[in-house]
Amino acid sequence: MAAAASSSSSTWRYRIFPSFHGQDVRKTFLSHLRKEFDRNGITMFDDHGIERSQTIAPALTRAIRESRISIVVLSNNYASSSWCLNELLEILKSKESMQQIVMTIFYGTDPSDVGKQTGDFGRAFNETCEGKSKEEKQRWSKALTDVGNIAGEHFLNWDNEADMIENIVGDVSNKLYATPSRDFDDMVGFKLHISKMTDLLCLQSEEVKIVGICGPAGIGKTTIARALYSLLSSKFHLCCFMENVRESYNSGLDEYGLKLRLQEQFLSKVLNRNHMKVHHLGEIQERLCDQKVLIVLDDVNNLEHLDALANDTTWFGPGSRIILTTENKELLQQHGINNIYNVDFPSNEEALEILCKHAFRQSSPHDGFKKLAERVKKLCDNLPLGLRVMGLSLRGKKEDEWEAVVHRLETSLDRDIEKVLRVGYENLHEKDQALFLCIAVFFNYKDYDHMKVMLAHSNFDVKHGLKTLINKSLVYKSFFGKIVMHKLLQQVGRQAVLRQEPWRRHILIDANEICDILENDTGTRKVMGISFDISEIIGGVFISEGAFKRLRNLQFLKVYKTKLDGNDRLHTPEGMEFPPRLRLLHWEAYPGKCLPPTFIPEYIVELHMQDSQLKRLWKGTQPLTNLKKMVLTRSYHLKELPDLSNATNLEQLDLSHCTSLVEVPSSFSNLRKLTNLMMSYCTKLEVVPPNMNLPSLEWINMDGCSRLSSFPYLSTNIKTLLLSKTVVEELSPLTMFWSHLEYFKISNNLKLKTLTHVPKRVTSLDLSYSGIETISDCLKDLNRLYHLHLVGCKKLVSLPELPGKLISLNADNCESLKLISPLATPNTRLSFTNCFKLDQKAQRLITQQPYIRGYACFPGRKVPAEFDHIAIGNSFTVFTEDIFPDSSSVKICAVISPLDQQTRHISLSFRLKGGDHGSHITGVYFGVDLPSAPAPLGIQMEHLFIFHCDVADEDRIYTVDNKIVFEFSSSSHEIIECGVKKQQPWISEYIRGSRSWW
Repeated sequence: MAAAASSSSSTWRYRIFPSFHGQDVRKTFLSHLRKEFDRNGITMFDDHGIERSQTIAPALTRAIRESRISIVVLSNNYASSSWCLNELLEILKSKESMQQIVMTIFYGTDPSDVGKQTGDFGRAFNETCEGKSKEEKQRWSKALTDVGNIAGEHFLNWDNEADMIENIVGDVSNKLYATPSRDFDDMVGFKLHISKMTDLLCLQSEEVKIVGICGPAGIGKTTIARALYSLLSSKFHLCCFMENVRESYNSGLDEYGLKLRLQEQFLSKVLNRNHMKVHHLGEIQERLCDQKVLIVLDDVNNLEHLDALANDTTWFGPGSRIILTTENKELLQQHGINNIYNVDFPSNEEALEILCKHAFRQSSPHDGFKKLAERVKKLCDNLPLGLRVMGLSLRGKKEDEWEAVVHRLETSLDRDIEKVLRVGYENLHEKDQALFLCIAVFFNYKDYDHMKVMLAHSNFDVKHGLKTLINKSLVYKSFFGKIVMHKLLQQVGRQAVLRQEPWRRHILIDANEICDILENDTGTRKVMGISFDISEIIGGVFISEGAFKRLRNLQFLKVYKTKLDGNDRLHTPEGMEFPPRLRLLHWEAYPGKCLPPTFIPEYIVELHMQDSQLKRLWKGTQPLTNLKKMVLTRSYHLKELPDLSNATNLEQLDLSHCTSLVEVPSSFSNLRKLTNLMMSYCTKLEVVPPNMNLPSLEWINMDGCSRLSSFPYLSTNIKTLLLSKTVVEELSPLTMFWSHLEYFKISNNLKLKTLTHVPKRVTSLDLSYSGIETISDCLKDLNRLYHLHLVGCKKLVSLPELPGKLISLNADNCESLKLISPLATPNTRLSFTNCFKLDQKAQRLITQQPYIRGYACFPGRKVPAEFDHIAIGNSFTVFTEDIFPDSSSVKICAVISPLDQQTRHISLSFRLKGGDHGSHITGVYFGVDLPSAPAPLGIQMEHLFIFHCDVADEDRIYTVDNKIVFEFSSSSHEIIECGVKKQQPWISEYIRGSRSWW
């Protein structure tokens, strides 16, 4: 239907309701006015078929209330009709109660005669009043007086009727445009969505543009389209929102008949006419080529539908906009649509707000519901549909009821959510459905290339199938190369597996069914994948020796626990044989001490044996050329690694917390494609190969290898090196050649005394809780160093010159630190909490920093004397002429004292208020988390907090009565004293010139 204007309180069915005397104007003036309104896409109520009587009909009363504007045509005989007068009463009532706009046209009458009921108009009115009660006459008279005082169009002021009608239509259009919808103002993320879409729509252009809104089911595409339609519809001659095109217009017709049917329904809506007949496929272009239209085609999934409704931009008049929503990116490409808004998932904060608005009718959870709300948000994985449905279903429920719903949602999908999400899966080809199920059960969040290798010998056309799933927004490829399926879609896939007939299943996920197969040898060749959650079984399962013999085509075996406990539920016989073509072996808490001697990992791509009882994997050399990933995390009894000479394609090896592992075999030198090596907390590890110059190795984690005193010669391609809690005594000069190293952590190491070499590309350096005593001048040349952590370096006495691009320096609890070099880092956050030995020069250097975008925290009991205004307590007032004569920038200082000696967080809120009126201007929050130390240490005494504020920020109001109140508050600390100092004018100019840095 044609677009209907709306207000914050009503949705209007009609734009115009005309009140008139039929004999005077129906076939003349009113018919011309109606035609002009129709031409401009403005709907006017038609009273045809309503029988006139003394009392106003209920249908007419309803039409008045559902119209945005009432136009009262006051002709000579208007007052001769009690019907018209009663209409007028209802119109003025709607004006008062519903903010309806009332416009007047004096057609052959004088406004004075109407208002005073004089002249021919007054005589007609008096005749109508004969026999009426005094009260009724008074109501009519007052109504005419009120309407006569509304300025309107006077027929005698125009040379011809056509010009007057054109002016009336223009005036009506302006009034309609001036009342934008407020229906979506409360929508989370509304402004960002609208901003991005209006950029794509380019509304100032006269070109016809088609814009696609694309994203997975339930992400809010339709809501965004509705918001745009509501916001923009008044700017177009004709408008149409076609809902759910995918479902509503599927029929048994042939292609041509389907397109005709679609066009009939489309034009009926656009032109607001019932049951239009379309005789050929060119009628949309014939009827709309000179009209500026806004069309929304919602949930389009078929190219034929799109061709039928918007085949070419020439079908529509200049300035027209066609918006379509779809899950199918390929559809947009096929139609040549380049302007596409890919809707992102809301942030965690936005997702929680969406949930809360539906569950609590406010932006945040009620007291006591925060953790439950966070759990629901996590289970919905930030999908707006899930958040909305679950929020509504939980509204008004108690905490125990929330707990029950959350528990249910962890294992099953809400019916309303599943109904929407299942559509995409059901519309897939059978092979693509099978791939969807494989991803849902085995490969969600898995590496794209690994998955392709995994499925290389299956019957799937992986490349084409993945492209289809991506185009239909059922999965996406992440920035890190992972294939990602939304958690709720993943549940759709698991539900689809369970709905299949048992004899059709390629994938098994039902724990009871799997137990029967493993204990009673009832498997079949049809099964290609088993995903077995052993937390679901009660008691033990004794796997038979021949359990896998009948599962000859099994490629993916995943045995895992969703509930962490120490119970061993599976018991494997010594003679058990694994299927010969396994490509994924993922068995958590594997009970055997070694894999069966018949195990041949020739086809294995990924081997996951975390939390196992393994002492070794196998003896001898195995064919491992397909192996890409090996995970043995928390295999506490693993004493040795097998020969990995043939694992030439291995990319990731995780040995974290293998606490019995003593050495790494020399065969590591063959792992030329290894990129990630994780060996953290291998507490008995002493020996690593001296040469690990592997060309692909980028990431090494040896944190917690407490016996490791040296590390090997590494590739220059290394990017991340973690060596905390080791006993490495010094860094080799060879570290200078690690030209790609960015993150270097060698904390919690009391053996490390000096630092003389640091690679030049390092961006983050962590030496916290080390025994370091001196740092050479090498730091000043590190132009990429942004973060330096020196927390708890108790023997560090001085700091060298720091690089100018440093963003944060954390030197908390450096109890021997006395000296620092001159600072040239105005953007740095400096934290010297509990550094009580800082000398006066060091304190002065810290204080004198401009802190354009940084701040400082260090011990001190008094605001430095250099500050212009100092006050006891948490606030002070200044006159603007005293502090801002030539600059709007100030440096602010607060002295804080802990309320609790064990406080682990320093929080400080600051705001400006305008003068005595107390109007809030701005608020900023500063917080410092004290690091976790081996022995937790809170702030021990008073500290100074210094930061910068620019009160001339263009987004803020400035002052009231030429005064500003500076006010501080803190939940964790007492504010002892505070002060302010005006900054140099160049600082204000610097900030304004570089605000984009923020």
